[in-house]
Amino acid sequence: MAEPDLSGARVPLLAPALPDHDPHDVVESAVVRGLARSWGRRATVKKREPDLDELFDPTRLDFPDELVPFHTHPAYRALDEERRARLRGWGWIAYNKNVMDIEQYVVNPGFALITTDFFEVGPSDTVTAGVLQAMVDEQYHTLMHLNASAVIRRRRGWRMPESALPPCRTVREHRAAVDAAPDPRAQALIRLAFTTVAETSISAFLGLMTEDEDLQPVNRTTVALHRRDELSHASLAAELLKMVFTDLGPGDRAQLVEALAAGIEAFTGSDLGTWAAIVEAERVPGGREMLADTAAAPHPRRVVQDCSAIRRLCADLGVADDLSVTW
Repeated sequence: MAEPDLSGARVPLLAPALPDHDPHDVVESAVVRGLARSWGRRATVKKREPDLDELFDPTRLDFPDELVPFHTHPAYRALDEERRARLRGWGWIAYNKNVMDIEQYVVNPGFALITTDFFEVGPSDTVTAGVLQAMVDEQYHTLMHLNASAVIRRRRGWRMPESALPPCRTVREHRAAVDAAPDPRAQALIRLAFTTVAETSISAFLGLMTEDEDLQPVNRTTVALHRRDELSHASLAAELLKMVFTDLGPGDRAQLVEALAAGIEAFTGSDLGTWAAIVEAERVPGGREMLADTAAAPHPRRVVQDCSAIRRLCADLGVADDLSVTW
């Protein structure tokens, strides 16, 4: 046996190899195996970080007016540009907090159900490794969005702390659904459903910030990098749901379908609760009436309108017609 090197010379630390694929393991799909093995080449956390201060452009918008839910209201249009700019700044802070909340309180706890094998499906080492990689990604995405908010605060000279805002709508409704569940298994099904909705739909949410050339380059770059990872996560989340769904009985399947519908409604809808906190913080003239008018609109516009990924997944499972959702 070779003697250990105690000379003090640095030995490079090699990344551990992934476990070999077990061809007899039915829960290890080719999709998950491919994602796990390509992580080192594709994940943003493995790449060099962009210089956010270099990307900052003070002449660009921090947030699209079209994503402000009351942007057509006369009270908003009557504001001077400085006040509208501050509201757009808050919009970007809230957008980032929304992403960070979902990653921390919805997605990673849902992924943990797989790594701890709550549903007793017996995931292979490669499946578990792939899920853990995604959880690392989500932690890094949280840091990315925090940094993007920090740059705007620093360069604009605006305080705008996340602590002034409530948990985002998805997290609020997720918590309410989990708290109302009758037992731990029902809670786990809700967590899995909300995680699946978030991971298969968040690329559409991120896509809202990538196309507008007038937007702040810091913001567009942050979102684009995050979105690249999430396109892979959508495939992973879909495979995990299929893996669990196969072993569920009729009662559990019905609960899961109901939770998927609740997750879609929570994820896609406008978050007037957060905007109410912003309007209050900025003391917007006529702000309460503006919010009341927006809430009373007969056909409120969904923030995320592209639910095609989760719809395809539900169709694959044969439950698309069972969801009480207006696609």
